[in-house]
Amino acid sequence: MQSAADAADAAALLAAVPAGRRVALVDPRFVGHVHALRLGLTDPRFPAATVPGALTAQPAARGALLRALHRTAAAVGAGAPVVEPDADPAPEDRTVPGRIAVALEAEGTAVQRPALGSLVAAVPTDPEQQAAAEAGLASVDDEAVRLRNAVKAHDGFFTTYCISPYSRYIARWCARRNLTPNQVTTASLITALVAAGAAATGTRGGYVAAGILLLVSFVLDCTDGQLARYSLQYSTMGAWLDATFDRAKEYAYYAGLAIGAVRGGDDVWALALGAMVLQACRHVVDFSFNEANHDAVANTSPTAALSDKLDNVGWTVWVRRMIVLPIGERWAMIAVLTALTTPRIVFYALLVGCSLAACYTTAGRLLRSLTRRASRTDRAAQALADLADSGPLAQAVAAVAPGLRGAFTAPAVALLGALVMIGGALFLPYGSPLTVAAAAVYVVLSGLAVARPLKGALDWLVPPFFRAAEYVTILVLAARSDVPHAVPAAFGLVSAVAYHHYDTVYRIRGGTGAPPQWLVRTIGGHEGRTALVVVLAAVLTHTSGFTTALTALAVAVALVVLVESIRFWVSSSAPAVHDEGELA
Repeated sequence: MQSAADAADAAALLAAVPAGRRVALVDPRFVGHVHALRLGLTDPRFPAATVPGALTAQPAARGALLRALHRTAAAVGAGAPVVEPDADPAPEDRTVPGRIAVALEAEGTAVQRPALGSLVAAVPTDPEQQAAAEAGLASVDDEAVRLRNAVKAHDGFFTTYCISPYSRYIARWCARRNLTPNQVTTASLITALVAAGAAATGTRGGYVAAGILLLVSFVLDCTDGQLARYSLQYSTMGAWLDATFDRAKEYAYYAGLAIGAVRGGDDVWALALGAMVLQACRHVVDFSFNEANHDAVANTSPTAALSDKLDNVGWTVWVRRMIVLPIGERWAMIAVLTALTTPRIVFYALLVGCSLAACYTTAGRLLRSLTRRASRTDRAAQALADLADSGPLAQAVAAVAPGLRGAFTAPAVALLGALVMIGGALFLPYGSPLTVAAAAVYVVLSGLAVARPLKGALDWLVPPFFRAAEYVTILVLAARSDVPHAVPAAFGLVSAVAYHHYDTVYRIRGGTGAPPQWLVRTIGGHEGRTALVVVLAAVLTHTSGFTTALTALAVAVALVVLVESIRFWVSSSAPAVHDEGELA
């Protein structure tokens, strides 16, 4: 830490700091809470940030900072005091850090201004302001605010009232021992995998232990995000771990339950895969709707207005959050039912609960889409196209198909394709050439559905229809094959593909775009994979070769997707943000 007499002196001192380091400017008269400074000066997610009396810049914004300092020095004079009386700007913009923040924004550099709430951050210029700032400092418990802010603002009922009241203190305990969110996230994954292993024993003791360990894993899952917010430890690796491990834990646990059930003489692999398919399709509905409306210009629909009114009635907020069966409620239900009942009952409860939740959320999104006139942007259309995951076959059809017209054409065509494919897999003779013909029709309809930009009111339904077609087709064909271990192999294939789809979502959310086109082409796109599985089922009818082929395809997809995903998420281009999105 070094002191500067004025802006020109500060510019000279900062110029001497190595280019790869973060720098900060703090007015010597600053009065405030330590956590206010922490919020303004240590969050790694933003190139520049400021609170009244303090400013920080990451290496990417260092050049702009020095230019702003030189301009500020020229404006106030090299010998001017740090605090300049000025009637025009806001009080926080009268200090040198404040002036520089304004200059940075004028140049085009985004400057984060974190919400401080009750925390004090001020630069008093007279005894009266000094006394007021010190009184505010004494009246607010800095640590209590820090702990409260460590908890996600909007969470489920179970998480809010049964986990967060004590998990925040676990997060503080971890912070004081220099543990990182990534370490806690990894501990949560390991605990969930141990829980899955306990469930796989197929014994009552194993099921009880599995239920307890699953709840412990969820506590750690809440703790890692709270630790990140408490200590402002955000990282690219943390973003990747946090975004993907929840799904890995849940699906591994489903597999453990299925293995345990088989040991007890009850084969529930099809139910386990069905629960995974339903959960993944629920999520893609949420993701697609949110991306379609991320930056849409539209009037507020009556449905949205009613939802806003209900938000003012406290109990309805919690009821509506519980109806969607978010991760807290879902994991609590799974844990309790595992300990007290059987895997079959667990999966029945999951399928019923998630189906009701999916109907509720999808109906609300349909009503919102139909009761307002939204103007969707090119960015939203591109996000939906990326979520569609169209491969070379569908892209070839789209390239030669005439552009479609009409707001509802694309989802209608996608739905028709999904019904043809799923209906063929369900009702046509297993291994029949007619099923291959249905797959060919699905490929053509998939291409037609994306032949124009997805800007219609209901075009956000296109990716969910494609996900349902692919996942359900794999499930049905594996279940109808009557080949040993075909459904577990299909479980592995859907897991690998679902990881790719979740990875696509989190990349788009981070503002870095979808995975590269070479990756989508390499793994075939949704229509290519679906057609391949259909052909394999026809060629390898009722033979163990079908299981082998599904397993090989699952391994190949997983390797390609994971290698590219890991390369991206540990690169400098990945967003250093923990997921703060949907509750589920």
